[in-house]
Amino acid sequence: MEFPSFDLAGKKALVTGGSRGIGRHAALSLSNAGCEVVITGRDADALAESAADIESIGGTVHQLIADLSDTDAAIEMAREADELLGGVDILVNNAGITFPESALETTEEHWDTTLDVNLKAPLFISQQIAPGMIERGGGKIIMVCSNAGLVGLADHAAYCASKGGMVLLTKTLAIEWARHKINVNAIAPTVILTPMGEQVWGAPEKRDPMLAKIPAGRFGKPVEVSGVVLFLASSASDLMHGETVLVDGGYAAQ
Repeated sequence: MEFPSFDLAGKKALVTGGSRGIGRHAALSLSNAGCEVVITGRDADALAESAADIESIGGTVHQLIADLSDTDAAIEMAREADELLGGVDILVNNAGITFPESALETTEEHWDTTLDVNLKAPLFISQQIAPGMIERGGGKIIMVCSNAGLVGLADHAAYCASKGGMVLLTKTLAIEWARHKINVNAIAPTVILTPMGEQVWGAPEKRDPMLAKIPAGRFGKPVEVSGVVLFLASSASDLMHGETVLVDGGYAAQ
């Protein structure tokens, strides 16, 4: 008789944006479940702090500094991570950026940077990692999207466009790679109380109207996203392809 397993012992994971917030907690959770982990980010000090946290629980971790707004740098990072790990079993495309501003005030620079980091980099990183997964007989790719990829959000035109694109990129990659036993799925959280979440939603005039739209009446915690990361990274999700899992307190249920 078969039972679900969430054991990731011996697996190798790459987590982009692993220096802070959701990425840091996801990397810690994957490590706690048995993964060897590569974490990436732009801030060397923050990466070092994340690595120290992982090592404190007995994990094995590697750090790669990379600016994912530069496609060449994103590709090189993916190649290096694949080499460091001897093959990536689990890819978490988590790195993200936002410039909260009205559509009338959105600049071309902010638009391009947002789409480069949030949408373009996940494609080209996945493109580098997928061949090795195919060769080894499968793998897991997890896209950290957002409710803002499914529902419009004022002052987030570029961010919504990038995350909406990410949802459909997830579906497209799933269609192409499911036959290779690569599961490509996404997670769409509501506001999560990370440093970026606090920065964007900390002021009462921003926070209170958003909370009023969430039936659960609260924002999320990183552990509530990393729990879904673990599920999607495990064999328990082997029949899931192209799905977007909402972690939003009921926001999109209305």
